Amino acid sequence: MLSATTSFKTFLSLIAISLFLLTSNAFSQDLEIYICDAGNFSSIPGQILKFDENGENPEVFIDSNLAWPQDILFLEDQNVVLISNFNTGRITKYNSATGAYIDNFATGLSAPTRMKIGADSLLYVLQWSGSGKVRRYELDGTFVDEFTSVGVTQSIGIDWDNAGNLYVSSYGGGLVRKFDQNGNDLGIFVNSNLAGPTNIWFDNNGDLLVINYNGTAVKRFDSSGTFINNFLTGLGQAEGVDFFPNGNILIGNGATSSVKLFDSNGNYIEEFIPSGSGNLLTPNGIVIRELNPSSVSGDEHTSNISTFVLEQNYPNPFNPSTKIKFTIPSIIASVAKQSQLVTLKVYNVLGKEVATIVSEELPAGEYEVEFDASNLTSGIYFYQLKAGSFVQTNKMIFLK
Repeated sequence: MLSATTSFKTFLSLIAISLFLLTSNAFSQDLEIYICDAGNFSSIPGQILKFDENGENPEVFIDSNLAWPQDILFLEDQNVVLISNFNTGRITKYNSATGAYIDNFATGLSAPTRMKIGADSLLYVLQWSGSGKVRRYELDGTFVDEFTSVGVTQSIGIDWDNAGNLYVSSYGGGLVRKFDQNGNDLGIFVNSNLAGPTNIWFDNNGDLLVINYNGTAVKRFDSSGTFINNFLTGLGQAEGVDFFPNGNILIGNGATSSVKLFDSNGNYIEEFIPSGSGNLLTPNGIVIRELNPSSVSGDEHTSNISTFVLEQNYPNPFNPSTKIKFTIPSIIASVAKQSQLVTLKVYNVLGKEVATIVSEELPAGEYEVEFDASNLTSGIYFYQLKAGSFVQTNKMIFLK
């Protein structure tokens, strides 16, 4: 049980820039779905479409300064969204609310494809051609380096395992290559049972999932790169993936110009975005984005990411048994005039919930709760504290 103390203390916040990007895809109640549409790869520049959380009411979000767009990445703290453009070697920057063009974020890349934020809060960008090396950028667009020691030709899928090793898929090579935390080449991780691999991701068990553009299935491999099974089937020219908070999966299906919905076990649910909706042709990138609440309903108090204060016992990384302290500010009690349902949950880097630590009605006050993390693998996790429209998410590193 939790016990509230009578006084407030000042705690240290561990918020990092990368968690804003991850949580924008992972922890939402009210959502928007953004689809990168590469068009037909020849006669039109492509577009970025926006749908509501039900996959309905499509509208064109961005249709300027695009050239075969490949990926979408929101920088929520900057109020911008980045689009990688295959044909011009540019990453273009837009207003995240209106879609209005702002400027080039980066130029001089060789057919950029996927973009992801790493644990070092740098932007990692894949290149289809040229050196094929993974480039890193500061989040203001400053070039840092070519991170990987060797290139991966036609690279188009990127993710990290819980140990921080980097994995990159090669569409033409039919393989997934592994690099250590410093970008040193660790060799080919998978080169069988693949047919044009595109997006890749790790699940909670440490298995690697790989979408095959030229195949019909998402393939599952264990932590040593051994093929396990087909995680899900029924795809054609698949590319683009993101995850709902409940673990359901959206996958772009180019063969039908639609976006398919699967549950967390790989079972097909429905055509989430039907064929051709919004004139969609080739859904090669998907982002599920949280609508940031601006206020508590019926009250003038605005939501603030720093309203909550969440502390992990030091040192960091944390161990299997750790105490977490958090404060529910008095503003919540004054807004709600009563206790609010408070939840404290843990998510992995894919935005999937792995633990619920607190879920009960609590008044304003200071609380401490023990969390047993012995069932987790080492890696990066996020604690999210919620009460009403107030939200705070903190990034933590777990080592057994």
